[in-house]
Amino acid sequence: MRIPLWKKWLSYLVPITLEEAASEQNPELSVILDRGRLQLLSGDAIYSWDDLYRNFLLAFKKLQISERNIADVLVLGLGLGSVPFILEKVFDCRFHYTAVEWDEVVSLLASKYTLSRLESPLDIVTADARVFVEVTEAQYDMVVVDIFEDELTPPPFETAEFLHDCGLLLRPGGLLLFNRLHGGNPAVRVLTERFFEQTFRKAFTGAWYIDTGGNWILCYQKEATPTEAA
Repeated sequence: MRIPLWKKWLSYLVPITLEEAASEQNPELSVILDRGRLQLLSGDAIYSWDDLYRNFLLAFKKLQISERNIADVLVLGLGLGSVPFILEKVFDCRFHYTAVEWDEVVSLLASKYTLSRLESPLDIVTADARVFVEVTEAQYDMVVVDIFEDELTPPPFETAEFLHDCGLLLRPGGLLLFNRLHGGNPAVRVLTERFFEQTFRKAFTGAWYIDTGGNWILCYQKEATPTEAA
């Protein structure tokens, strides 16, 4: 969707609401033009913000993502499409994406406002991401988990079983990135630290995190050479 230049200029002074929508999963959805970038809000939670979705912007920079051997990327939780947008527009990466988004209205908004601006091929699957990782037989060079309900990760995506299934989807040398809120609410910070120490690190030996100043991006890289299953 082409946005008039005057609206982009005006959005540096005051955010502009471009569209409001609702779905069974998200009763309040708003597409906002803010500082020249498209933002998706669900209530008060920011689900996407073009290249100002700084958590992944900082993480991809830290990981030197453009120097990695990546062709196929799985994104669990599409939002307005900030992950593929950042990778293409900031890091000049052209990957093939499979995006799993359970809210069809969000998928339609992403297609209308963001994906139409990209050259990278992207397939959207409208499904529960927990079920998708159980049944798919595909493998990927990178798996990105960016699933929230407001500021929390839903419990089905915090289990050892879900992480195990994500690990199986990685090709040798593949990278798993899991976005978690860490700043702000002290209770949420405790939950994220506990999840990393007690669940994520137990599932993935050698796991680490990138502190983006508000979120933690939990990271794991699969061994480059497959080992025999235990």
